[in-house]
Amino acid sequence: MSNLRADPCVFVIFGASGDLTRHKLLPAIYNLAEDGHLPDEFAILGVARPAIDEAAYRAQLREQVRNVEGEPLEADKWKRIEDRLYYISGEFNDAALFERLKNKLQEIRARHHIPAHYLFYFAVPPDLFGTIGERLAEAGLTSEHEGWRRVIVEKPFGYDLESARALNTQLTKGLRESQIYRIDHYLGKETVQNILAFRFANGIFEPTWNRRYVDHVQMTVAEEAGVEHRGAYYDKAGALRDCVQNHMFQVMTLVAMEPPISFAAEDVRNEKVKVLHAVPPLSPPDLGNHVVRAQYTGYTKEPSVGPDSRTETFVAMRLFIDSWRWAGIPIYLRTGKKLPRRVSEIAVQFNCPPQLLFRETSVRELSPNVLVIRIQPDEGISLSFEAKVPGPFVRLKTVTMDFGYAKYFKTEPTTGYETLLVDAMAGDQTLFHRMDMVEAGWEAVQTILDGWKQDTTSPIPTYEAGTWGPSEADRLMERDGRAWRN
Repeated sequence: MSNLRADPCVFVIFGASGDLTRHKLLPAIYNLAEDGHLPDEFAILGVARPAIDEAAYRAQLREQVRNVEGEPLEADKWKRIEDRLYYISGEFNDAALFERLKNKLQEIRARHHIPAHYLFYFAVPPDLFGTIGERLAEAGLTSEHEGWRRVIVEKPFGYDLESARALNTQLTKGLRESQIYRIDHYLGKETVQNILAFRFANGIFEPTWNRRYVDHVQMTVAEEAGVEHRGAYYDKAGALRDCVQNHMFQVMTLVAMEPPISFAAEDVRNEKVKVLHAVPPLSPPDLGNHVVRAQYTGYTKEPSVGPDSRTETFVAMRLFIDSWRWAGIPIYLRTGKKLPRRVSEIAVQFNCPPQLLFRETSVRELSPNVLVIRIQPDEGISLSFEAKVPGPFVRLKTVTMDFGYAKYFKTEPTTGYETLLVDAMAGDQTLFHRMDMVEAGWEAVQTILDGWKQDTTSPIPTYEAGTWGPSEADRLMERDGRAWRN
C-alpha cells in the first residue's frame, strides 16, 4: 500500500534453504528486480542449518526461480541478485552463529555501500520465532542506534490466544511493536488491496454498503488440493486456525471497516481491529447453530495424520458484526480442502426490490444484485443486475458487468509477496497484523476451539472430494433462506 520507495537494506532470511524462500521469497525479489522496485543498495543474506557452499546455493536458487517463473530469467536482472546473494549456516539457538552473522553483515554492507538497515525474515517454524528474536537482540542486531531493524514473521502467529500472547512476549523482549511485521501473503494480493480503493474511491457504492441495503455477505476460500505433504502441520492446525482466523478475518475487516481518516498504517489498522472487536464470541451451546466442521473422506489416511484425528479440513460459519453499519447482517465464511475448484471470493448480496411493480407481468421472481470480488485465481470484480429481455413482453434476465485485472491491466501473476516486501523495506505496516489485531482474531474463535476441544465424542461430518462440503453446511444457509454460491 506504500507510495514510498524501498529503503536500501540487507535482507536477511532465516530458513533460507526452505520451500518458502525457494518458491516465494526469491521469486518475489526477482519480480521486484524486473519491475525496477529494488533499491540500488541491496543485498540478500540467507541463513539456514544445511552447510551449503555459497556458489552452490546461488546456483540452486537460480534454477528454482527459473522453474517458478516458467521461462528463462533475464540475465542482467538475475545477475544483479546473484552477485548480492550470500549464505551462512548454523543452528538458530547458537550464539556463535549470530556473531558470524553480525560480521557477515558488516562485510556485505562495506562491499555494496549499504546503510545499516536490516530486514530480517523469519521463514521458519513459529516455535523458533522467539529464539531467533532473542539471539538477534543479544547480538545487538535489533538496536536502531545506526539504522532501522525490522522483523517479518510468518503465520501462524500462535496456536490460540494464550500462545499468541506468549509469543509476542518473547518477541518484544528485544523488539518494539513498530519493528515487528506479521505477514499474511493474502493481503499482498492486488484484489485484496483493491477492496479499500473500490469502497472509498467510488461514490456509488459506499452509501449502500450497510445493513439498510445489504442482505448478507459470504466469503469462500476453496482449495482443490488436500493436505498433501503438510499433514504434520495441518493436523495440529486445521481449517479454522489455518485460514479463518487470519486470511479470512483480515479480508473481512477490509470489507466491513469504517472509512479511516487517512491511509496511514495506524489509521487503517485502528479501523480494522474495531471490526474484530465487534464480532461477539459464540457460546458453546450456540456452536451447532453457527459453525460446521468436517473432514474430507480419507483425511485420516494422509501422511503424518493420526488415524483418530478430529482435525477439520472444512469450516463453514455464520457470524455477526455488532456495529452500527452491520448489525443484524449475517457474514458467512466457508473454507475447505478437496473442494471442486480453487477459488477465493467475497460476495456482497443486496436486498431484493419489492415485487409489486411486476405483479401483473410474466416476472415471477426478482434476483438480487450481487457484487463479487474475486481474489483468486481470476482476479477481478463483477456486478450482476436485472435487465429486460428484448421483445414485446416484460421478461427479465440477470446480466453481469465484469472487470478482470489481467485483461484490463495486462498484468502477470505474482507471488503475493512483492508488495509486502516493498512495504516492509519502506516501513509501511498497513498490510501487516498488529498484535491487538492478532489477539482480537483469536478471541473471536477461542470459544469455538474450546468447544471442539471439550467435544471428543460427537461424530465429525465427512464430505467426498470434489464436493462443496457436507450437507450440514448447506443447511446452515438454508435455515436462513439463503444458499452458498457454488
